[in-house]
Amino acid sequence: MTPRQKPALGRPKDPEKRQAILQAAAELFPSKGFAGVSMMEIAERAKVSKLTLYSHFTDKEDLFTQAVIDCCEQQLPASSFQPAPGLDIEQALGAIGIGFLELALDEKAISLHRMIVRQSGMDTGNAELYFKVGPARMLAEMRHFLEHAGRSGALDIPKPDLAAEHFFCLLKGLIYMRVLMGLCPPPDRAAREAHVREVVALFIAAYRPGSGRAQ
Repeated sequence: MTPRQKPALGRPKDPEKRQAILQAAAELFPSKGFAGVSMMEIAERAKVSKLTLYSHFTDKEDLFTQAVIDCCEQQLPASSFQPAPGLDIEQALGAIGIGFLELALDEKAISLHRMIVRQSGMDTGNAELYFKVGPARMLAEMRHFLEHAGRSGALDIPKPDLAAEHFFCLLKGLIYMRVLMGLCPPPDRAAREAHVREVVALFIAAYRPGSGRAQ
């Protein structure tokens, strides 16, 4: 060991245990609500000690935050907004669109959204936290993607923040509300892909350079 190196303190964190805790949180928070779940209950569901749980997460708010981020990253990782070189704008938007629908219509995400709406009238704090680390974070990533598309000349987008909202709202359409309310099951893969293609075509038509439609 060189003089500059310091010995590691404690045992390295186990990523499998961390994922087990996040999975337990993703199951318990939607069904019982933030206030209705204790850290001990989450530890028991994850089959870890309370000491192990607190070695990964400082408190329940930190765990809730990371559970929301993990849910988003599983279906629509941040790398989705940084497409591979050579991928055209239609393919890049299509990949983001499919990932977004997979996330929005995921059973865990739907359950979490229902819980947030159900409890928002009693406590807006958790709703604000959920929006900040979920939807707002995703909108920021999309805005950066569209800003880059504008600089490259692929699209002409004067207001990328507003365009990002439009893109995700078009993707959700009314089907998301129906699924959220339990009126129908999520559409299958073929239907999702067809919907994404329609949205992407509409979006590109609106923001194609020289279209005269971008505001």
